[in-house]
This record gives sequence, structure tokens and C-alpha cells, in this order.
Amino acid sequence: MSLTDNPAQPAGADQAAVPAVAPDLAPAPGPEPEVSAPVPPASAQAQLEAILMVIDQPASTTDLAIAIGQPVAATERLLIDLANQYRGHGPDATVRGFELREVGGGWRIYSHPEHAAVVERFVREGLTTKLTQAALETLAIVAYKGPISRGRISAVRGVNVESVMRTLVSRGLVEEVGFEEDSGAVLYATTALFLERMGMTSLDELEPLAPHLPSGPDLAELTEQIEA
Repeated sequence: MSLTDNPAQPAGADQAAVPAVAPDLAPAPGPEPEVSAPVPPASAQAQLEAILMVIDQPASTTDLAIAIGQPVAATERLLIDLANQYRGHGPDATVRGFELREVGGGWRIYSHPEHAAVVERFVREGLTTKLTQAALETLAIVAYKGPISRGRISAVRGVNVESVMRTLVSRGLVEEVGFEEDSGAVLYATTALFLERMGMTSLDELEPLAPHLPSGPDLAELTEQIEA
């Protein structure tokens, strides 16, 4: 077959001469492009777990992606992978006492339903233990300033109060009573059980705070923090 023969064309068609190209003059083939999907940093999954351990309500994939600085699609893959690991799926995975679920448009870690009886027993037994100093301080703020949001309580105490508030709610001493008009944050107040345990019929019977408060600039600063 001559250099001008082209088997891809019908026989008898007009052909243009194709000059031969010397092998040493042919362009070298370029590197093959990588087609694998982008892989997030190894620490991204650990960052997700850290966030999921402290949130008290489901977080959306978008919010989690922003928090760890990863694309939404990659973050969703990480979340699904974590959920499968916790269920014991995968070569190195083991069944955990908790699971990661997507509920109400967001992700959150929950205790495994199989261990509900153990969790319930633990919570009930915990109700008989004494409150920690942090819980007592938080309860006092709710009693004197309620209805009050968790964010405002945190501002007064200067620390995160999510865990403490969950304890107070689980013991029936604090409850949700509404929402702030401006921010929509949940408002908390003390319950009838709190009054019963304190031997009171009304919060009006609480001891006045004035004798125990600082004076001058310190009091003004504290008032601003509470009312902010």
C-alpha cells in the first residue's frame, strides 16, 4: 500500500498525498491528564467529626463545607463515608454505639437505637447526682434573667453552655418557652420543678442580687453583657 492509500476512504476516491514524517521529527506525546476526583485533605474528616461532636442541632452540608473549607460535594462524600464507618461498613470499620444521620436537611451524631435502654438508664441515674458548679451558675442566670437565650447565657458566663443547658433541660429544671423576636433564638426559663426543689411558689421569692453585685464600672459592664 502506498503512502497515499487511505483505507478509511472509499476505494476510488480522490486522495491528497500524505507526506511521510520521520519518526525523530514527530512531536512527543504529552503526559496523560489525571482524571481522578479531587481528594480532600486527610484532616477534613477529623475536622467534621470535631464539629459534629459539639453541635446541638443538625448542620447542613453547606455549613459544614464552609466550616472545613472544602467543596460541598467533597464534604457530602466525607459525611456519607463517616456514616458508613459508624455503621460498620467497610474493611476496617467497626460498629459504633452512635451513628451519623441526615435529618431535617442536616447532619448530626445520635446514639444508636439498639442502646436506647442503656442510655435511658444512665440519664435517669444521672438525675440523682448533684449539679456541678457550672450547672448551678447557669441555672442561676436562667432563674434571674429568664426567659433568656443560650447565647446570652454564654456571654454572661464567658464559656459555651450547650452541654450544661442540655443537663438542666434533661433534669426538668429548665425548659424552652419561646423565641427571640429579633434573632429567633430559643428562650429558656426555669420550670415548676425548679420552684418545687427550691421550696418556692414564684421566682419573686428569689434572694435579691443587689447586695452581691459589684459596684461602679464593673456593674455597668456586667449589665451591658447581660442586656446585650
